[in-house]
Amino acid sequence: MKKQFFAIFFLLSGFAAQAQKIPYTNCKNCWLPDSLGNHRVVLTFTGTGKAAKAIIPWRRRDNDPENKRVIIEDAKTKQKITNVKLDAITRESGEVVFEPTSGAGTYFVYYMPYKNEGRSNYPRGIYLKPENTASPAWLNSLGANIPAATVKEFQSIDAFNSFYPMEVIATKNETDALISKHKNESFLVFPEDRLNSIRMTKDLPQRWIALGPQSKYTASALRGENFSFQLGIYALQNLDDVKVTFSDLKSTTGKKIPASALFCINTGGTAYDGSPLTKTVSVATGTIQALWCGIDVPVSASAAVYTGKATISINGKASKGIQLLVKVNPALAKNGGVDEPWKMTRLGWLNSTMAQKNTVIAPYKPLVVKNNTVELLGRKVEVNTDGFPKQIQTFFTPEMTEYADAPNNLLTEAIHFHFLNNAGKNIKLKSQGLQFTKQEPGTVQWTATSANDSLQMEVTASMEFDGFIAYTVKVKALQDVSFKDITMHIPFKRDVAKYMMGLGQKGGYRPENFEWKWDVTHKNQDGAWIGNVNAGLQYSLRDEKYVRPLNTNFYLQKPLILPSSWGNGDKGGINVKDDGKAVLANNYSGERKLSKGDVLYYNFNLLITPFHTINTDFQWTTRFYHAYKPIDTIKQAGATVINIHHATAINPNINYPFIAWKAMKAYDDSAHAAGLKVKIYNTIRELSNHAYETFALRSLGHEIYSPGKGGGFSWLQEHVGDDYIAAWFVPEIKDAAIINSGMNRWHNYYVEGMNWLTQNVGIDGIYLDDVAFDRVTMKRVKRVLTKDGHPGIIDLHSANQYNKSDGFNNSANLYMEHFPYLNRLWFGEYFDYEKNSPDFFLTEVSGIPFGLMGEMLQGGGNKWRGMVYGMTNRMPWSDGADPRPIWKVWDDFGIKGTKMIGYWVDDNPVKTDHDKVLATIYKKDGAVLVSIASWADTDTEIQLKIDWKKLGIDPSKATITAPEIRTFQPAKTFGLNDKIPVEKAKGWLLIIK
Repeated sequence: MKKQFFAIFFLLSGFAAQAQKIPYTNCKNCWLPDSLGNHRVVLTFTGTGKAAKAIIPWRRRDNDPENKRVIIEDAKTKQKITNVKLDAITRESGEVVFEPTSGAGTYFVYYMPYKNEGRSNYPRGIYLKPENTASPAWLNSLGANIPAATVKEFQSIDAFNSFYPMEVIATKNETDALISKHKNESFLVFPEDRLNSIRMTKDLPQRWIALGPQSKYTASALRGENFSFQLGIYALQNLDDVKVTFSDLKSTTGKKIPASALFCINTGGTAYDGSPLTKTVSVATGTIQALWCGIDVPVSASAAVYTGKATISINGKASKGIQLLVKVNPALAKNGGVDEPWKMTRLGWLNSTMAQKNTVIAPYKPLVVKNNTVELLGRKVEVNTDGFPKQIQTFFTPEMTEYADAPNNLLTEAIHFHFLNNAGKNIKLKSQGLQFTKQEPGTVQWTATSANDSLQMEVTASMEFDGFIAYTVKVKALQDVSFKDITMHIPFKRDVAKYMMGLGQKGGYRPENFEWKWDVTHKNQDGAWIGNVNAGLQYSLRDEKYVRPLNTNFYLQKPLILPSSWGNGDKGGINVKDDGKAVLANNYSGERKLSKGDVLYYNFNLLITPFHTINTDFQWTTRFYHAYKPIDTIKQAGATVINIHHATAINPNINYPFIAWKAMKAYDDSAHAAGLKVKIYNTIRELSNHAYETFALRSLGHEIYSPGKGGGFSWLQEHVGDDYIAAWFVPEIKDAAIINSGMNRWHNYYVEGMNWLTQNVGIDGIYLDDVAFDRVTMKRVKRVLTKDGHPGIIDLHSANQYNKSDGFNNSANLYMEHFPYLNRLWFGEYFDYEKNSPDFFLTEVSGIPFGLMGEMLQGGGNKWRGMVYGMTNRMPWSDGADPRPIWKVWDDFGIKGTKMIGYWVDDNPVKTDHDKVLATIYKKDGAVLVSIASWADTDTEIQLKIDWKKLGIDPSKATITAPEIRTFQPAKTFGLNDKIPVEKAKGWLLIIK
C-alpha cells in the first residue's frame, strides 16, 4: 500500500523553467528491493509515440551514479523496458529516454538496483553496472523533439530507506550561491530538529538551502524532558577545536534553567569508566558537523518560554551565538521521555555514571586488609614490600563445591622483577616501603617504591573484590643505564601449574617447555592462565596506552598495541618451564638502553582463580530454552528460563532491544505469571542500523563506530556512506549492524538501557554473544540487573576465538575478566567436542576451574562427555540437541542437592580402570549418579573401581543400573564386578544405590 508522508518544493533552476512540487513517498513492499533497489522514480506519460523523455532531479547523495544501472519498468505490464537511452546522469539529475510500451500511463525508474553477494549474514551489496539493451532501430528512430514524461514522485521501498529530507542534496549552483553570500564568514550554523538527524557530511541538504543559516532555534519541551536538538556546522574554512557553551535559559518572570542542564555530546562528557572526557572537534572546509545538544529540563521548571544562547567558538575564528527559545509546556514528561527514544531522549545516557561506584556484588565479600594481607572471597594475597604478591592463596576444595580450611599456595616465592646489567648481574633495588592508599569494601590500593642510584621502580596496584589486580609499574632511569634484560618472574608451585591456556596454547595440560614471542599484528595474545582446578592465576602484560582490540572476526582490523616495554620491538617474549621446585613463567623484554630520565611502564593485570564455588543446584534447576515460542510450549518442555535471541518479534534488532519493548514486556509478564524467567540477547560488539541514535553516534567520529572500508548491505552504503565496518545482517528483516569501536560512551548507554529494561520491561537477565566491553562495564551491568531483587542472570556464549580472524585467542582466556559475574557459559560454535581431550573440556569449555558451569552448542555437543562436567546442550537448536532425556534422569534421581565430585578429584570414590574412560559422580545419601565418558580411540570395556566406604554405600546391598535414556543409553543392570562396554566417544549414566 502506498503511503504519502511528505513533500518538498524543488527549485529546479537547472532542470526546468519553473519550480515544481515533487512529493517523496514510500510504497512498502511494492517491489523486490534485492533486485530493483530501494528507490524509484514514478513517471507519468501523457503523450504518444515510441519514445518519452524525462529529466529527473533526483539530487542523489551517492557517488558515481553514472556507474549504476537504471531499470525502467512499465507499471501496467510489470515488464522491464529494454529500449532505454541514458544521457547526462549526474548526482543532481538524470536524463532518460525510453519506449513507453503501454502508451500513456505510469512508468517506474529504478535507479540504484543491487544484488547481494557473499554470505547471507555478511552480504556485500553490489550495485549493478549500466547496460545497453536498446535496439539500434529504436535508437535510430529517435528524433530531436521527444514528448516529455513528468516526474510524479520519488518513492522508497519504505520510510526507513527514504532520503527525505536530510539526504536530498543541494545542487552545486545552490551551494555556490550560499557560499558566495556568506564569503566573509568562517562557518554557518543550521539549527535542526531532533527528528531530522543530520546524516550527510559532504553535501548540504536541499532543505538547508531553502531555510538558510539561522541565528535562532525555537523548540517546545515538557517539564522533566531529556530534550535534544542539533546545531549543524557548515565549514567555509578549516575549523579547529570547535566548542559549544551555553548560557542560563531564563523566562520573563525570572525563572531559570541553569546552563549546567545543557550539554553537547560532541565536545565532551563522561567516559565509560566514569572519567571526564574532552573531545576535540575539527571540521574541514566544505564539510558538515552535527553538534548534538541536550537540555535536561528540570521537573520543577515552570511552564514558560525560556531564552538563552548557545555560543559556538573556534580557535582563531569569530564565534557565533545561537539564540535558544524553549517553550516548556505544563505537562510532565514520563521518565524523562526515555520511554520514547525516537525523540532522541536518551542521548544523556552517553554520559551516565550509573552503577559506577565499585560496590561489592554478591556473592563476593568486602575486602579485608590485615597487616600486608588482603582477604577476599575464597582467596588471600600477601603483598611484599616492593608491592608485588609475596604469596597468593586460594581456599577451594578440588571438587570446587566447597571452601577448604587449608590454603592452596600458588607461589614458591614472591612475584618479582630482575633488572640484568650487560654482565647478566641483577641490579638490586632497595624497597622504600609499602603503603596502602585506599581501603574500601570493593577496592584496595597500595604503592611501593624501590630504587638505587641508577634506577627507580614505582609500583601502584589496585585490587578489587573479585580477585582482579591491576599493576602500574613505572621504571625510571636516574642515570644512563644498559640492560641485558628486564624480566618479571612468576614462580608457580608445580602442583598448581598443571594446566595452561593462552599465548597460542589451547586449554589443557601445561607443556614442559613453552616459548612465545609477541606478534600483535596477527595474534590477540598478551598473557595466559596457568593453574589447577581450585587454584590459578591469569596474567596479561599491557602497554600503558592499552586499548581493547576488536574481537569476533575483526581483531585484525584493530589489533593489540605492542607494549613498548614488554615487547621492546621483537625482543620480548615469555617462556614457561620447570625451574627447580617451581614452574617459572619468565616474562622477558630483552636488551635495551635507557638514558637518564627515560621512563618505561611494565604494566600487567592479575586475576586469581577460581572466583567462587560452582553452583551445581543452579545448573540442575535452571533450564534454558533458546527460542521465542509460546509460553505454554516452553513450560511443557520443562525449561525455566527463556533466552530471547535477536531477529525475533519482540527483540528484532541486534543489540538494540528498545523498538518492540511493549511486546517484550507483555511476553515477560506472561512468562512471569507462568513461573518462567526471560532473558534477552543484548551484547556490545555491533549495533543495529535501526538504532534511533545511529546518526547522532556517527557525529562522534570514531568514538562509537570503528573506522573501516564500508560496504555491506545496501542501506549502509546508501545512508551511512563510508568509513565503517559492516557486521551481522538478518536477511528476513534487513537488520544491518555496524561494528562498535571498543571502549566508549555507548557502554554508558548500554548500562542505562539494561537498567531501563530491568525496571520497565521486566527482563531477568541477558544472553551475551561474545563481549566487546571490559570488566568495568560488566560490573555495572551486573549491578543494574540485580538491583531491587531482580535475578540478573547472565550467560555468555562465545564462538571459538582460536582462529586467524580472531587472533588465535582462547574464548575462556579472552573473557575471563567477565567470569566473576556470569551464571553460565555457552562455549559454543566451532568448539569440537569429539576430537579434543578431557583437559581441553575442563579448562576451555566447562568453566569449572573458575567457579562456573557450562553448556555445549556446536552440533549439539557430546552428551556423554558433557555430563562428566555437568553439561547438556542448548534447546532447541540443532538436530538431536534435546537435553530433556537427561533432565528427566536428573529429576528421577533427585540430582538437586547432590555433591559433584569430578574425575579430576584424586580421591573420587568411583574411578574406572581405563585412563581414557573417566567418571564423575553426583553423590547423595545412599545413592550416586555416575557419569562415564570415553576418550578412548576404540570401543572398550571398563570396570568400576569403587571405594565403598567413601561412597557411604554397603556393597552387599548395592545395585548398579543404567536407566533407559532416549538417544543416550538402553536400560541395563550391571553386577558390581561386571565389565561395562563403552562405545567410542560415548558413555553411561549409572545409578549406584
